[in-house]
Amino acid sequence: MMLIRKILGAICGENEIKKIKGTVVLMKKIVLDFNDFNDLVLDGVQELIGKKVSLQLVSAVNGDPEKELRGKLGKPAYLEDWITTITSLTAGDSAFNVTFDWDEEIAFPGAFIIKNFHHSEFYLKSLTLEDVPSHGRIHFVCNSWVYPAEKYKYDRIFFTNQTYLPSETPAPLRQYRDKELVNLRGDGTGKLEEWDRVYDYAYYNDLGNPDKGEKYVRQVLGGSTDYPYPRRGRTGRPPTEKDPKSESRLPLIKSLNIYVPRDERFGHLKMSDFLAYALKSIVQFLKPEFEALCDSTPNEFDTIEDTLKLYEGGFKLPDGPLLDSIKENIPLEMLKELIRTDGEGYSRFPMPQVIQEDKSAWRTDVEFAREMLAGVNPVSISRLEEFPPTSKLDRGVYGNQNSSITKEHIENNLDGLSIEEALKNNRLFILNHHDDLMPYVRRINTTSTKIYATRTLLFLQKDGSLKPLAIELSLPHPEGDQFGAISKVYTPAEHGVEGSIWELAKAYVAVSDSGIHQLISHWLNTHAAIEPFVIATNRQLSVLHPIHKLLHPHFRDTMNINAFARQILINAGGILEITVFPGKYAMEMSAVTYKNWVFPEQALPADLVKRGMAIEDSDSPHGVRLLVEDYPYAVDGLEIWSAIKTWVEDYCNFYYKTDEMVQKDTELQSWWKEVVEEGHGDKKNETWWPKMQTCKELIDTCTIVIWVASALHAAVNFGQYPYAGYLPNRPTISRRFMPEPDTPEYEELKSNPEKAFLKTITAQLQTLLGISLIEILSRHSSDEVYLGQRDTLEWTADEEPLKAFGKFGQKLEEIEGKIIEMNNDTKWRNRVGPVKVPYTLLFPTSEGGLTGKGIPNSVSI
Repeated sequence: MMLIRKILGAICGENEIKKIKGTVVLMKKIVLDFNDFNDLVLDGVQELIGKKVSLQLVSAVNGDPEKELRGKLGKPAYLEDWITTITSLTAGDSAFNVTFDWDEEIAFPGAFIIKNFHHSEFYLKSLTLEDVPSHGRIHFVCNSWVYPAEKYKYDRIFFTNQTYLPSETPAPLRQYRDKELVNLRGDGTGKLEEWDRVYDYAYYNDLGNPDKGEKYVRQVLGGSTDYPYPRRGRTGRPPTEKDPKSESRLPLIKSLNIYVPRDERFGHLKMSDFLAYALKSIVQFLKPEFEALCDSTPNEFDTIEDTLKLYEGGFKLPDGPLLDSIKENIPLEMLKELIRTDGEGYSRFPMPQVIQEDKSAWRTDVEFAREMLAGVNPVSISRLEEFPPTSKLDRGVYGNQNSSITKEHIENNLDGLSIEEALKNNRLFILNHHDDLMPYVRRINTTSTKIYATRTLLFLQKDGSLKPLAIELSLPHPEGDQFGAISKVYTPAEHGVEGSIWELAKAYVAVSDSGIHQLISHWLNTHAAIEPFVIATNRQLSVLHPIHKLLHPHFRDTMNINAFARQILINAGGILEITVFPGKYAMEMSAVTYKNWVFPEQALPADLVKRGMAIEDSDSPHGVRLLVEDYPYAVDGLEIWSAIKTWVEDYCNFYYKTDEMVQKDTELQSWWKEVVEEGHGDKKNETWWPKMQTCKELIDTCTIVIWVASALHAAVNFGQYPYAGYLPNRPTISRRFMPEPDTPEYEELKSNPEKAFLKTITAQLQTLLGISLIEILSRHSSDEVYLGQRDTLEWTADEEPLKAFGKFGQKLEEIEGKIIEMNNDTKWRNRVGPVKVPYTLLFPTSEGGLTGKGIPNSVSI
């Protein structure tokens, strides 16, 4: 029939070939240095010689018998006016025309193949076809780097923004769909290069550097029962010389070149926002001198006023190798961002919110307790269910680790209630870091760090605020772990040496909470836990798959920031080991904690119930009822959780009408099998994993993934600088034990409590380094995409999901209004507190910069 039509057309004089106009939007390679400029010049010369970017349409209707019925290919078309279409040096988008000869056998183009014969890569954003016969406008979302064709062993293919379950994929596209996933999986061998698009798994075996010496040897995390861990992205670097199980590391000067698939790397705006360069600079230029100075006498803050000078512009960096290296190696404009220096050595940082309104309110007991509900780590507090608190540590190994807090310590502060009544009425709470820390306290305390395992008891007052009742500081028995803990209990005091001791007790709690926050609440439970989902999604779910389209925005930049972290933050001798108390045991500690990680408990309602902060209640809007009504993280979090879940339900119900459709979705089942058995492989035998047999299991799973990647990460990350940017409020290291009577330290505490306090917590240079880091990590980039937003408006061609997504955005706007209203209502004492910092960490949107609000779609920093 088609042949007859062509013959008739020719007889009738209809020889003219119909043309289809298209627009390609891309970004040419960024001009960063002279070599890149040479590449661009060479590309221009090549364009003079011939057409260097070709596109071929792929039919979604008719297969080519000579190519195993894969979609028929149209004739190549070429980008027009490459030379005259100028890309600015700020790397703006360029739109190019392309004209296709229309072949009626294409019928409907479901994909296109692009070949780049230039010398350098470009970032392909989209292709839009106009006036396609019988179809009109067709849009292809690309968002991918396309390297020169010689770099690939296969064709680069891009699909339309249509969505298909595997069984519904048009037959001519199926092989292309399957082959693309094969390409993304790679073959598991060889060193991966920047143009490789391979997503694969590896253990955390690249944190140590045994070739550098015993000091830099670290445990391999993952693949063992002792140190289980989520998997990270494979780089394929060769093993170290001294340990074939450890992967060799990149030199510092190449820190930013650690492999992740190029499409997972930061965009040009984020890079230009200074993040990665600043991280590299901190390590490369500050760390060696910092270590040298710490080997001698550390510099100290003498008074609280000295600490404030960091932000008020009066603190001068100490003369010596550190300052000399800074001046010689770091450009002045970078220093203004990195350590706020004026070139004369005066260091300045932005004023953290916690001391903006009141310079001393952070020291109050009310604020100390409030931050457990609305601070940077609001996910550790739990309801006390038995008194005294007991330990779950193995008695055969650790002896009696139960609490030594007695009735006499607390009963006079319970507003007339007995302990039994307070427990029954849900009025007692605990911040309990005892069991997590005790196995490591002895080893950590052999270093210059001196910490305790801590328990903090709190009482819920009638006005909704929490009051600290007692702090227990515990050490291992000097004669051996099997003899249990040596503990001391401290109770609130305001004056004299007792008041100073209470201040120190709170500081030890803040130190332990800072470490648990950074290693567990933040790194392990968001960054590390999400990466396997990123890898599995790209390996097993086609871009045509609805769940890929749903989850993909929530993986933006995660592999990249995690790779940077392995290279310069969480590695042996990296910034985290220098600035947070566990030191070289930090990542090992997080692996031991991962033993207790349970995927379904990452759901906010389940987490709140597990911690006793809520009870299940079918009559409540979110299915749970909070036992602390004024719990800002939970109040706002449940609103966000419910909005996410409704959006996921609306979306998944559009594509999956029955449980059987979930069961028969081959890509979905392969994805879930790989998440469980590979990505979180050390947990594969756990019975709590969803079976992925029902629509409900799919919805619950996707809701958890989106919650963790977006809101949970925002809640534990972007408060770092507002609260912990002032180190006395959130010290990360303690360097001395609690002073005992009749010692010089005790006399110093009596005569000069401020100096004794500052000599106990984080030292001056560690403070400088730590603040520099968390300032960077607390910033939003200028191209951030927030929850309820997409960087591509036409991310799907299906109208119902687009409408549901619009509804999701509207709901988030309503939540923003509620947050503002509650923050302005003095009834809610925990939302602002003595420091007058409104709780905005779960406010969905934000401007760029250091704002203390905003929920990015992904773990992007």
